[in-house]
Amino acid sequence: MAESKKCLFVINTMGHGGAEVALIELMKKMIGLGFETHLYVMLGQGDLISRVPEGVKLLNKRYDSRDVLSKTEKRALYRHTLSIVLSRFALARDLPYMVKNYRRMRKAGRVMPEKLLWKPVADGTAPIKEEYDLAVAFIEGASTYYVAEKVRSKTKAAFFHIDYGKSGYTRELDRGCYEKIDGVFCVSDETRKSFVEAYPEYRDKTFVFRNIIDTDLIRAKADEGPGFDDGYDGIRIVTLGRLVKQKALEKSIEALSVIRKRGYEARWYVFGEGEERPFLEKEIERFGVKDSFFLPGVAQNPYPYVKQADIYAHCSEYEGQSIAVREAQVLGKPIVLSDSNGNRGQISGGEADGIIVEFTAERIADGIEKLILDPGLRERLARTAEAKQQSNDDIRKLIELTKGKKRQ
Repeated sequence: MAESKKCLFVINTMGHGGAEVALIELMKKMIGLGFETHLYVMLGQGDLISRVPEGVKLLNKRYDSRDVLSKTEKRALYRHTLSIVLSRFALARDLPYMVKNYRRMRKAGRVMPEKLLWKPVADGTAPIKEEYDLAVAFIEGASTYYVAEKVRSKTKAAFFHIDYGKSGYTRELDRGCYEKIDGVFCVSDETRKSFVEAYPEYRDKTFVFRNIIDTDLIRAKADEGPGFDDGYDGIRIVTLGRLVKQKALEKSIEALSVIRKRGYEARWYVFGEGEERPFLEKEIERFGVKDSFFLPGVAQNPYPYVKQADIYAHCSEYEGQSIAVREAQVLGKPIVLSDSNGNRGQISGGEADGIIVEFTAERIADGIEKLILDPGLRERLARTAEAKQQSNDDIRKLIELTKGKKRQ
């Protein structure tokens, strides 16, 4: 019997995010294909570790299973990050890199400290001794720098989940790491376009790899748990997502205030956590929707809430490819999406399976109002969305890498 191939996945954290959920499903597939599958979490924290498939070997010697999104648990994450960047003289060695990129960010009017730290995190992390047939950096930043520089593997792949330019990445930050990557996998056509615009020389090794979801599991979990139990029988709008600047949830808060001023009764729930919570809570107060816009935090099983929703809304400044939107489609929800990068390719035009709106509070409110007024349209969109889910065979592109030339 032939010896199984070894695959390593590297990711920054295992918090409640779309990339982490997609990684769990991909690791299930790799195990099913006979790969000996290992996982290394760069910052060694995140509560989604409990969902890692049986058979995956976690390489972290120490691991903190607390979440990475709430304010309290983030302190532990920051302390761990600091200890890493101070290791192996990484911070001192990378200081010129950090200063140069800080100046570029400041000149552009957008300073992102976390992106300045990704390379020191990678440089401060000890190399993994084992050699692999395939090493996969499953998210941008530290994991990609680490796989490019520190992992011994016959072939290497990197995943990109977000708009390259809008998310703040630059060639100066990357420092040539993608030259050492054999295949770059972007989660949507638009994400690939944004990456290739930055790296036209890598066009031929850049592919689309749509996030894998387990439709049967989503439907089964939607039937578990009570979901909403507050006795409210009006229109419910649900969003799943982190409370971060990228999502620009203040637009959704304002949109609900517009809907309420137009005389409609509705409640909007955003399940997720993040550093924008204090700001968003002030916005909820400012727009007078404290009784109807809710931030209940992370739900370990959000699917009963999505199933009970009348409308699923996902209005953000930019995306890669939202797994939450795919999950809402599986559960047959009519969807309102902002017309932004990453969202456009997730529903068809002409209101076939959802409504795309301009990313302003008024237009978001218009889209939701249209669905409130027309239950028949909600039903038609829901049926079409549920029927469009297709199997994903993009994994063959990843497997093909292992059949290529061996890295010297």
